[in-house]
Amino acid sequence: QVQLVESGGGLVQAGGSLRLSCAASGRTFSAYTLGWFRQAPGKEREFVAAVTSSGGNTYYTDSVKGRFAISRDNAKNTGYLQMNSLKSEDTAVYFCAARPQYYSDSVYYTKNYNYWGQGTQVTVSS
Repeated sequence: QVQLVESGGGLVQAGGSLRLSCAASGRTFSAYTLGWFRQAPGKEREFVAAVTSSGGNTYYTDSVKGRFAISRDNAKNTGYLQMNSLKSEDTAVYFCAARPQYYSDSVYYTKNYNYWGQGTQVTVSS
């Protein structure tokens, strides 16, 4: 079992930056792939970014490439999502998620993650 707690959300103006954190407890954090998803009002939860257990590979949805950066510090049991050049369309609740590193199915789908945090609200004002 892995427990995940997100933090770092808030209200920011368009063009600004935020860094989200995902603190993990329970089983060995370094054995899990970490993903970030978001859900805007009235929309389905969508993939944002993922990083493999060692941090060696990262994945992004097209709309955030070049603006967002996912990372992790396994010594601190924490994952991060640095968000720059924020746009109003980035407004959503952001969730971190984890799954065992040996899973071979796609990182892009919510159904392929076992553990979820409670989410943190990000609001970008235009």
